[in-house]
Amino acid sequence: MIRERRGQAGSLESCDALVIVELSEEKKGILLELDSPSLLSYEEAMKSAVIETLCSLGVADALVKIQDRGSLDCTLRARVETAARRALAFQKHGGTI
Repeated sequence: MIRERRGQAGSLESCDALVIVELSEEKKGILLELDSPSLLSYEEAMKSAVIETLCSLGVADALVKIQDRGSLDCTLRARVETAARRALAFQKHGGTI
């Protein structure tokens, strides 16, 4: 049985981002779903920030869903880190926090 662990951070307010990180036992790498009005200008920078943040936490297999509303790079990184740490804490405590 595959158990998923999920962490969430942020909001849909202006200049923020809602980030959901779902860890899985399946080895699929990092899958990223990104929705933002800034994609045309900043898509590669946003993807890079997400991947770097997850790699710094040792996360190699996750589905990351982001609904960005014009957040700054530092905000996006903080939201990704918080959501990933929440998912990792969920995993560490066997599904109970």
